[in-house]
Amino acid sequence: MSIEIKIPAVGESISSGVVSVWHKKSGDFVNAGEALFTLETDKVSTEIVAENAGVLEALVPEGQEVKIGEVVATIDDSKKVPEEEKAEKPPEKQKEPEAEKKRAEEKEKKAPPEKEKPLSPAVRRIAEEEHLEPEKISGTGKGGRVTKGDALAAVQDREAAEEKIDNLQDRSAEGRIRRGEQSEDGRFTRKRMSPLRRKIAAQLVMAQQTAAILTTFNECDMSAVQELRTKSQDAFTKKNGVKLGFMSFFIKAAVEALKAVPPVNSRIEDEDFIQNNFYDIGVAVGTERGLIVPVVRDVDKKSFADLERDIADYAAKAREGKLKIEDLQGGTFTISNGGVYGSLLSTPILNPPQSGILGMHKIMERPIAVNGKVEVHPMMYLALSYDHRAVDGKEAVTFLIKVKECIEDPKKLPVDF
Repeated sequence: MSIEIKIPAVGESISSGVVSVWHKKSGDFVNAGEALFTLETDKVSTEIVAENAGVLEALVPEGQEVKIGEVVATIDDSKKVPEEEKAEKPPEKQKEPEAEKKRAEEKEKKAPPEKEKPLSPAVRRIAEEEHLEPEKISGTGKGGRVTKGDALAAVQDREAAEEKIDNLQDRSAEGRIRRGEQSEDGRFTRKRMSPLRRKIAAQLVMAQQTAAILTTFNECDMSAVQELRTKSQDAFTKKNGVKLGFMSFFIKAAVEALKAVPPVNSRIEDEDFIQNNFYDIGVAVGTERGLIVPVVRDVDKKSFADLERDIADYAAKAREGKLKIEDLQGGTFTISNGGVYGSLLSTPILNPPQSGILGMHKIMERPIAVNGKVEVHPMMYLALSYDHRAVDGKEAVTFLIKVKECIEDPKKLPVDF
């Protein structure tokens, strides 16, 4: 039986990728679980493995761009693993030393030069654009192969201003300067947007054009959470090996609010309204290459320590470029913390096809009225952007109030430390 190997879904914002390297060739017998090829997208690179054993037939060459769902190979699982030759060929009769030496010299002359380790299309592009010498880059991939991350690291080590993924283009008919070069007067530099930045731009524009985005605001007093965090930090760190941050509190508060206002945990698909009954929360992480949103799974079933470990792990992988495709898929709601960069207030943009995103901001000491008196408290503005097609204004306000209540009174959260 011939089994089709298709390009898997790689997230809502990615529609294609590049088959950068085939790890197996047509005609090879592959076992289930063995890597067939590396799929490289604008966000991540991942190895696609065989789900069944059989003989492989590759249908596309290395370097070809493929669409999600496209068939790139087949595996014939009716064929068994070839039997290995048990008996070696008997050694040939020893030749005269002179004749043997002469034959070896002739063989050496005819032998093709040793092949260099193949480079993926992305690495070749970066090497060409940045004038890198691939043989001088230390490869961390399989068999010492130079990966995309290795090439980007080499560019950073050389203090390049910005990575440039695509080939530099020559001067256009209008006389524009080459991308990556300064104008003659030095007033501007033309650079091609990186693939990730272009994807982010397209995603943001698509969100604005397809959803009825509205943002509502509130504020919360962080006094109780700060006090609880300070009081519990040492014991929490000692017990779990990870620090207690504010994000885990907001994730738990968001779950309580999503349970109270289910439409925020939904999405619209064509003419259908889909209500999600699980809680996979995307946590926006800023990297040098752009903003990505890894997804923390089943947050309602995890402890504070589990959440902090997951967040720290994703942040490290994001910085190192080691996130996998599945790490970015399937979120039902997103939290973005602009406060780490000093943002006081913002209107976050939806992460399609989700219907809601919660924006956290900088904690600022501000005077507020408490029981008729003016007191200074650590305050944070909260912003909820939502798709008004799926969520009514009253529901959005109710959601934010629920988050506010849980943060100002952490006893309403399932605190387990």
